[in-house]
Amino acid sequence: MTIPRLGIWGLPGIPEIGPGDDLAALLGDAVLAAAAADPELAPRDGDILVVTSKVVSKAEGRQVPVADRQRVIDEETVRIVAERATAGGGVTRIVENRQGLVLAAAGVDTSNVPEGIALRLPEDPDASARALCATLRARLGVALGVVITDTLGRPWRIGQTDIAIGAAGVMVVDDFRGRADGNGHSLAVTITVLADEIAAAAELVKGKTRHIPAAMVRGLAHLVAGLDAPGARTLVRRSEDDMFRLGSDEAYRLGYAAAMDERLARRGSG
Repeated sequence: MTIPRLGIWGLPGIPEIGPGDDLAALLGDAVLAAAAADPELAPRDGDILVVTSKVVSKAEGRQVPVADRQRVIDEETVRIVAERATAGGGVTRIVENRQGLVLAAAGVDTSNVPEGIALRLPEDPDASARALCATLRARLGVALGVVITDTLGRPWRIGQTDIAIGAAGVMVVDDFRGRADGNGHSLAVTITVLADEIAAAAELVKGKTRHIPAAMVRGLAHLVAGLDAPGARTLVRRSEDDMFRLGSDEAYRLGYAAAMDERLARRGSG
């Protein structure tokens, strides 16, 4: 009998990352250091490296002065989904950014960065993941996958969880539509978002306060694929398929505009 098993371990010892640092080399060093400490952790075909987007952004020079944060948020915003005044006199905005992600402040963050600095998300997380994956496969001599993560809130659920915003060399979904469940019933809508589940699981060993920005996942070798596999950008739902696309502000504006149009039409017909 085969017993499904999943192993996840953090990769400590990665230093503070700055613009231009060779992130692939530092991640490779961390993988080999873990293997030196425990031979069971030596990299294998089918391992998946999960990396927080913050270190990717730092290496790619995505830092901006914190004084410019609001300007950068505006630049990264495609549309405002919802906003709410906070007790301190500020405003919390949930927006869609240029990568299609719906999140607070367009992902421009000040946590886990040096004082006075804000950090944008990577320009193209899938491209960043492919570059890391190709370099690490060559250095380590194994076929591994790479997932780049960020932390997001969710509608209807409190708190935050990590999701995949970039991926390379790994299947990001498992589409069960048209297949039968354990009782033989046909599945019509089930698509498991594997990359998000991997991202959330890895965060359990990375954490927000441990200074461990990367983790290795073992036990999902069947998900590791070629570098040409679809990336995490394919996980963004198309607007025409999104039943909840409109945020509260957008719905109010459209409703108000429709009501005004109807009022004007009634006046014209009177």
